[in-house]
Amino acid sequence: MPTKLADDIDEIITDPRTYGDEHLYHQAFASLRAHDPVHYCQPANFRPFWAITRHADIMRVELDAANFLNGPRQFLVTIDDENMLEAQTGSKNFARNLVAMDNPDHRAYRALTSAWFGPKMIAQLEDKITELARETVDRMVAMGGQCDFVNDIAAWYPLRTIMLVLGVPPEDEPLMLRLSQKVFGSTDKDTGGGDGMASMVEAFQAFNDYFSAVTADRRINPRNDVATILSTATINGEPIGDDERNAYYLIVAAAGHDTTSSAISGGLLGLLRNPDQLAKLRADPALMPMAVDEFIRWSSPVKHFFRTAVADCEIGGKQIKAGDSLMMCYPSANRDEAVFEDPFAFRVDRFPNKHVAFGYGPHLCLGQHLAKLEMRILFKELLARIEDIELAGNPAWVEANFVSGLKALPIRYHA
Repeated sequence: MPTKLADDIDEIITDPRTYGDEHLYHQAFASLRAHDPVHYCQPANFRPFWAITRHADIMRVELDAANFLNGPRQFLVTIDDENMLEAQTGSKNFARNLVAMDNPDHRAYRALTSAWFGPKMIAQLEDKITELARETVDRMVAMGGQCDFVNDIAAWYPLRTIMLVLGVPPEDEPLMLRLSQKVFGSTDKDTGGGDGMASMVEAFQAFNDYFSAVTADRRINPRNDVATILSTATINGEPIGDDERNAYYLIVAAAGHDTTSSAISGGLLGLLRNPDQLAKLRADPALMPMAVDEFIRWSSPVKHFFRTAVADCEIGGKQIKAGDSLMMCYPSANRDEAVFEDPFAFRVDRFPNKHVAFGYGPHLCLGQHLAKLEMRILFKELLARIEDIELAGNPAWVEANFVSGLKALPIRYHA
C-alpha cells in the first residue's frame, strides 16, 4: 500500500469527506483489497472495528447471521456522538429498526411487509409508477433543456413512489425529503446542515411525530397501504412497540427512496461519461435490466453496515474476537477485481453482475424489487423522450460515510 494511504487509512475510511471524493474512496479501498483486505481500524474518536473490503469475505459474513449479528452497532458514529445520543435517549444505539434486528425478531418483523415488497405486489404498482415516470420526464421537458438532475428529478421520483406505497399525501413529500437528507446527509452542510448527530436526532424525532399521527389515523381509517400494515401490526399476538414501528417507517420512508435516488443519478452520470454505453442501451432497450444492476453496482449508495462477531473466528487470515465490530464495505466489494472483470469499467451489459449493493443473505434489501422496477421504468421513459444529454457542469457528491451519492448533477438535453 502506498505510504501516504497506509499512514492515513483509518481516517480516510471514517472521514465523511472521503465519500464526497469520487476517486479517493476507490483508491484507498483498492489498496486495502490488495494489501490488507481485513483491516483493523483504530481511528480517532471512533470505537475500533475491522474493515471487510473483499466481496467473498462480505458474502461469508452476511450469510452467517447466527455468528455475525446486525445489532447493536449499525453504522459509523463517533464516540462523542454516541455519548450525546446516550445523554438524550439513555442508549448509545438508535431505536431497533428492521436492519439492526437479528432473529427471531428480524424474521418476524420482515414478514410484516415482505408480501408488499415482493415481485407480485410490486407488479401491481407498475402502471402507477409508469405514470409517475412520465410525469417526471414531463417535468424535465418543461424545464427547457437544463436542470440539476439530482435535485430536480432524481430526488422526487422515488420519493413519490415510496409515498404512494406508504399512503402519505403528496403535499408532505417536501417534508419527507428534507428529513431524509438530514438523516443520511447530516455531515454535509449542503444536504443535512453539517451538524452530524444533532441533525440526525432532530430528524428522527420529526419522523416519529409525523408517523405517530399517521398511525393514529390508520387505526381509525385503514387503507390498502404499508402505513396501515404497520399501524395495526402484531408480533406473537402483541402490538409492536411504538419505537419499533416508527423505526420501521423510517427505514421504508427514508432509505426506501434516498438509495434509489442515488442509484438513478449515479447511473445517469455513468451513461454520460460513457457515451458508447448510452448508445448501446438506446440501441437495445432489452439491456435495461442489466443496465440497472450496473447503475446500482456503480453507485453503491449504502457505503457500509456493521456486524458483530458472536465468537472468535478467522476472516481473511485475521483473528476476529467475540464482540468485535466488522464494517461491511459494499462499494469496495463492488469493485473487487476477483469478482468483476474490469471492475472500474461501466458496462450496461455486464453479466453476471454479482454486486452486493443490496446486501446479501437474510438481510437482503426488502425493497430491491421496487427499486429496480422504478429505475427500469424511469430510464425507459427518459431515453425514449430525451436526447443529446450531456453534463452542464461538475457533479458533486454528498460528504457522508453511511448512505450517500450525488448531490448535484447539472445536465443539458433536448426533448
